[in-house]
Amino acid sequence: MTTAVADLTRPDVHLHIGAERLAEGSAGTFDHVNPASGKSDKTIPMAGPDEVDRAVAAAAEAFESWKRTAPAERARLLHRLADLIAANTEKFGRLGAMDNGTPLGTVASLTEKSIAWTRYYAGWADKITAEVTSTLTADGEFGYTLRQPYGVVGIIITWNGPLISLAMKIPPAVAAGNTVVVKPSELTPFSAELFADLVVEAGFPPGVINILPGDAASGAALVEHPQVKKVSFTGGPATASKILAACAPTMKPAVLELGGKSANIVFEDADLQAACGFGTIMSVGAMAGQGCAFPTRMLVHESIYEQVVATVKAIAEQIVVGDPFAEGTFAGPVVNQAAFERIQGVIAKAKEDGARLVTGGEPARLDGELAGGFFLQPTVFADVDPQSDLAQNEVFGPVLAITPFRDEAHAIEIANGTRYGLSGYVHTKDLKRGLRVAEELITGEVLINGAANLAVNRPFGGLGLSGLGKEGGKAGIEEFLFTKGIGIA
Repeated sequence: MTTAVADLTRPDVHLHIGAERLAEGSAGTFDHVNPASGKSDKTIPMAGPDEVDRAVAAAAEAFESWKRTAPAERARLLHRLADLIAANTEKFGRLGAMDNGTPLGTVASLTEKSIAWTRYYAGWADKITAEVTSTLTADGEFGYTLRQPYGVVGIIITWNGPLISLAMKIPPAVAAGNTVVVKPSELTPFSAELFADLVVEAGFPPGVINILPGDAASGAALVEHPQVKKVSFTGGPATASKILAACAPTMKPAVLELGGKSANIVFEDADLQAACGFGTIMSVGAMAGQGCAFPTRMLVHESIYEQVVATVKAIAEQIVVGDPFAEGTFAGPVVNQAAFERIQGVIAKAKEDGARLVTGGEPARLDGELAGGFFLQPTVFADVDPQSDLAQNEVFGPVLAITPFRDEAHAIEIANGTRYGLSGYVHTKDLKRGLRVAEELITGEVLINGAANLAVNRPFGGLGLSGLGKEGGKAGIEEFLFTKGIGIA
């Protein structure tokens, strides 16, 4: 079978440092593997500590003028960047599918969100305010605050949403007056390459936004660099722990957007078709389950439990897994061989632990060019023990765990019974109950009756193993500003 995957040319990737566009890096090269075929499709240059040092120097130099750039000009450049992302929506769709196998339709929706995030923070650039803390007193003192940028911000993003991750971090940082050095994942270099080119086309001064792919060593060099004043990271808790340890000696602040094991509570009065459709698509369909905030635990009232299990099974078995460039494909491959094998191990362990396999559990066998791809069937387990590995640990793949609950208190107890605290989901027609449960869930956000993820006006970020700090909303730009108090005698 011949597919579009084999016919698309991958772009050359560069290190974008100041005004330079370098084709080589001191850390050698990395062979990018197309997850839809399992074959290497592009050799990309890798930044080493030397390039990180040069990029930070370029960002530090640019900061001296960028922090004094009129907020209206920062806003204009960000709006221009948003215009260019919109004009290149189709191209970002192709590059996103090349990056990690996400189907074109999903990448398109994430591109729309990326445009929205860029425009939103363009709008904040000229609305950063402070406060008067005291008026003239008997001693003649007047006090006020300033909100000021940190300087150079080191940004490290993961591979599952290469464009939206850039849009969630870069616009608020530069709108606040910081400059940035960004390390995208070597697994997904193509979207970042186009983004870097559009930054130049938009007219940003050299050094304000520097983008260079690299490995863990280059990420460590970026975090530890003394001229990097804050770190923003998206990824896993293990790497985040190393980042915090590296930041600790100088008390360098960090924003950490990490994983989740989010519960989706379905009460007996919910619109079951809507709740099951949302819970299934958003756990084992979208992005092949590779999303930190996805509702990967479905908690179902015991009175409707078997009905929900049957409905979820039917929906999961209708999800089309295949070529990310083909019309009608909803789920593509997982990102690489290591993820493929790890998820299969999770499935095997769930079977050993006594969970009931409802559907899936095997690789999705495709033919032709896609035969070597990392495709998995959407997999659903029922009767999952809340304390089992499947219920307690993030899978980051198309595996859903379903567990029954007795009543509201029991549902809340199970939902809060993990080390994560990123998102929570509630389905009920009783709004009072929905709000009551939302208040009790120990999570950074709660979405009721299918509210959308990653709304830019709403703060996003979790607790526990799900991270520190916020992205989105006013809180998202405040992460890139520190408060200075001033008193005048």
